[in-house]
Amino acid sequence: MILETFVDQALAQVSYLIGCQQTGEALVIDPARNVTPYLEAVARHELKITQAAETHIHADYASGLRELCAVTGARMLYSAEGGPEWQYAFTMPESQSLQDGDTWTVGNIRLQAIHTPGHTPEHMIFLFTDTLMADQPMGMFTGDCLFVGDVGRPDLLETAVGIEGSSIIGAAQQFKSLQKLKQFPDYLLVLPGHGAGSACGKALGAVPSSSLGYEKLFNPALQFDEASAFSDWLLHGQPETPTYFAQMKRINREGPALLNSLSDPEQLEGFILRDALAEGQVVDARPAVDFNEAHIAGTLNLPATQKFPVHAGWLVDYAKPIYLICEPAAVNTLAQELRSIGLDDIVGYFPPFEVEAYDQTLPIVSIPEVPGLLEGGALVVDVRAQSEFDEAHIPGAIHAFYGTLVRQLNTLPADRVLLVTCASGIRSQIATSLLQKSGFQNVLLIEGGMNAWREYGLPINGR
Repeated sequence: MILETFVDQALAQVSYLIGCQQTGEALVIDPARNVTPYLEAVARHELKITQAAETHIHADYASGLRELCAVTGARMLYSAEGGPEWQYAFTMPESQSLQDGDTWTVGNIRLQAIHTPGHTPEHMIFLFTDTLMADQPMGMFTGDCLFVGDVGRPDLLETAVGIEGSSIIGAAQQFKSLQKLKQFPDYLLVLPGHGAGSACGKALGAVPSSSLGYEKLFNPALQFDEASAFSDWLLHGQPETPTYFAQMKRINREGPALLNSLSDPEQLEGFILRDALAEGQVVDARPAVDFNEAHIAGTLNLPATQKFPVHAGWLVDYAKPIYLICEPAAVNTLAQELRSIGLDDIVGYFPPFEVEAYDQTLPIVSIPEVPGLLEGGALVVDVRAQSEFDEAHIPGAIHAFYGTLVRQLNTLPADRVLLVTCASGIRSQIATSLLQKSGFQNVLLIEGGMNAWREYGLPINGR
């Protein structure tokens, strides 16, 4: 048996390839939209992808289920549980729906679908058994039901999609699903769909896999024997729901466009940049230091860091065409990362040398200057997550999370100097560029953020 793990570090998303060496067949679980890594893997192992399955309709990345089945001719396997509103609106020529308890094979590997609602109504986990070696399962692909050190959050249908009351229902379902999992043997491998950094839970572990027995001992979600206490714990302290999650549910249910139907971003000349700003949105993906020195008024700085697609998911409008400012060597990677969350309408890009009329800078203020500015009436705007702000913040600061800042603009005083901070500077960099883009004139980026504030030993409020 071949078992290989694939991790998208930007989205903390994990997918798996499981294959039978004897028959040359392989199955991919929860594929990402960029299917090249799976094709390269089966070439190395001399396998053929004959099946592709998903544990549920994902909310945090563009699924590769349709893409992989179209490219390889693989059979599409999907949950038939949860009711008609939680089914895919598409199927592939070779498709198989799965109900609770259904089994199927990939060569000599037997898989079994177990319905585990909670994170979503249709969610399933998959047990797998190498029948050439054993008659009992080796492990389980747990999707977004069970993580290392955490479980999938049940509130996304309410906070992202707007289905009132679904959080409480989902928490009750999640409790029952976990009680079901507790009945399985301790030795089973736990292979989750996400790792640390995902917004699909609140405290995912950084270790990529675990055993069910270890999770029974140390995963806080598995320590509850009473449903209401579990629900209270699970629904408290979940991170902010990314705005793009609602789009992902819709896109994945309908089926993302096949990548070969999308055009490559064109290289554009600088004279059309004003038109691009008027009709769409211009994302400047250059490093922060370059953007701060000089940039085009009205552009949004999303530096091409590891979390680029996550930042884009919070702030880029799915309804408007996207234009990039970036080096030609970076455009394909950036386009792939945008499309990993379904941002497909990428018209083109401007190489930095094409954009000559840089007319703005992004002012930076050092930590020693901040106390004097505060005495003069400046206001600190802390754009970290609510939990970070509650833990510690600069006295007098207000909280305005960077991902939802666009909805909070009218709450910010335009007649005061705004000092923007986060933990280290990435989110505040993005937020400061957004404020400037939105017409705020007196905006300063606090250099080094809260990390630098602490290093100077300056006062902090919080828990």
